[in-house]
Amino acid sequence: MKSRFLFPHYCRLIGYLCFVIDILKAVALKFIYPKGFAQTGDTPNIWMNITNDFNIIIVIIGLLLIAFSKEKDEDEHISQLRLDSLQWAIYVNYCLFLILVVLIHGFKFLEIVAYNVITPLIFFIIRFRWKVFLLNRSLAKESN
Repeated sequence: MKSRFLFPHYCRLIGYLCFVIDILKAVALKFIYPKGFAQTGDTPNIWMNITNDFNIIIVIIGLLLIAFSKEKDEDEHISQLRLDSLQWAIYVNYCLFLILVVLIHGFKFLEIVAYNVITPLIFFIIRFRWKVFLLNRSLAKESN
């Protein structure tokens, strides 16, 4: 993966802030409106729908910044780990998605499709961070 397509390193912190704050806000809204905005019995409120859309946009932007920000020392090995992790994340995501297509039907399936937008990024981030952690740990053992 060419490093020219990656965000600067400091963008990862911005991504974590966006992601964590917005996930906390989404969880709080889920407790306030457990059945969702449209099913509260009140008249539909366009501001609630805009809030929901805004949450999704901020979560996606945050995950993109986390996933595709440069490492402090971006080298060929990190680039290869990044590429392998991206490929692994896509495989895992679509295997799970195919299983869920068979098992889940109706309106719950729409929820699965909505979550499928962000799960490849989440799988990629988890796998890539884990591989970088293992790499750093093995380098630290070699230096001792």
